Amino acid sequence: MVNRHSHLLLLTAAVLAGCAGLPDQRLANEALKRGDTQTAEQHYRQLADLGYVNAQIGLADLHVANGTPEDLEKAEKTYRAALDESPRAQARLGKLLARKPTSSVAERQEAAQLLNDAFTAGEPSSLLPLVMLYLQYPQDFPGMNVQQRISTWRQQGHSQAELAQILFYRTQGTYDQHLGEIERICQDLITEADVCYVELATVYQKQGQADKQQALVERLMAGYRNGSVPAQRVDAVALVLADSELGKPDESKAQEMLETIAPNYPAAWVSLARLLYDYPGLGDRETMMTYLDNGRAAALPRAELLLGRLYYEGKLIPQDPQKAEEHLRKAAPSEPSANYFLGQIYLRGYLGDIYPQQALDHLLSAARAGMINADMALAQMFSQGKGIQPDLASAYVFSQLALPKDTPQTYELAQEINDRLPPTERLKAERMLREERQLRGNAWQEPAPMQAQLP
Repeated sequence: MVNRHSHLLLLTAAVLAGCAGLPDQRLANEALKRGDTQTAEQHYRQLADLGYVNAQIGLADLHVANGTPEDLEKAEKTYRAALDESPRAQARLGKLLARKPTSSVAERQEAAQLLNDAFTAGEPSSLLPLVMLYLQYPQDFPGMNVQQRISTWRQQGHSQAELAQILFYRTQGTYDQHLGEIERICQDLITEADVCYVELATVYQKQGQADKQQALVERLMAGYRNGSVPAQRVDAVALVLADSELGKPDESKAQEMLETIAPNYPAAWVSLARLLYDYPGLGDRETMMTYLDNGRAAALPRAELLLGRLYYEGKLIPQDPQKAEEHLRKAAPSEPSANYFLGQIYLRGYLGDIYPQQALDHLLSAARAGMINADMALAQMFSQGKGIQPDLASAYVFSQLALPKDTPQTYELAQEINDRLPPTERLKAERMLREERQLRGNAWQEPAPMQAQLP
């Protein structure tokens, strides 16, 4: 009897030891939460090969995070294959289609239907991208009263609708007029929506409420230490604290927060490097390069982007257009501003000659991804005929699209091009402008705080 019992214990121990090496979705999710995409992908891939739908979706999520056209195509195929089995796949596919830089009307309408169906089926995360889609492409959804729809959802008690209201204020440029309401919303939701840490930090920064900001940061870091708040939110709040446009910055506190999370959240290395770029007094060139090396070791495109920008500008390190091009090209598939800097390299002849077609391709890609500086560069390019034949109709289009930059230079350029535009070209130029605006959607210029900023 003893021998049989001992044998059973040994067998059980052997089985459990074998299980330790098996793929585990919980471990994959935890790895992803702390920024360890390599471990997450290993578990997801093995589970996906065994036919687990949620693991297949998790693997597709990683493809989306990579951001290359090939990865996005793989993700779309995976989501579509899982549509009938998972509202989560509906939500993910809807988000992917909604975020396509050059999506068609049909894709955007499909995205809205998928997001709406997923929300109805119990996927609350679908609501915010659905609202964003309505706001960005109003011409695709005629008759949609977004504020009325949000109010209805709020009355029905959907917490995501409260966050949608904040998004609505941002996109309409009325955020500052509703700081008190935003604070109340996020104080109520902070335990279930950690993005509220970012919103509250923004409110307190704008209001100059240092005591509330300090208490919020202490709560945030405690939440990070006990695992209830992801490192991504710490990174985002640190960027708010360092943003001088929101109020008096606390760059030292931001650096302290980022250094805390960086060893387990590689994206923070790039945020630290950007912090030193903006505030050189926080560290020397060697420290910045160490931060960037750590980011590049984690294959982060933002690290390549910032290093490419440093070589482009000759700030802190010697200017080197060839090295700038090398690093910016690595970042370009997922970082719009990399395309902007590449366009400037080719347009300005930094490589020994002007390459107009390459400049046009990269600047147009950056402009359609929301970079107004690229619109300004395109307007100048077509106006001056730098490397190409002057085209005042195209110059008019991009000068008008650059106006939200709201600087004397943009207004002067737009006025100059408008005055030079022949009457015979005006109708064509207006038509081209309408088409370009429709292609891009009614994109807003103030990004949500949780979005990565331009390095």
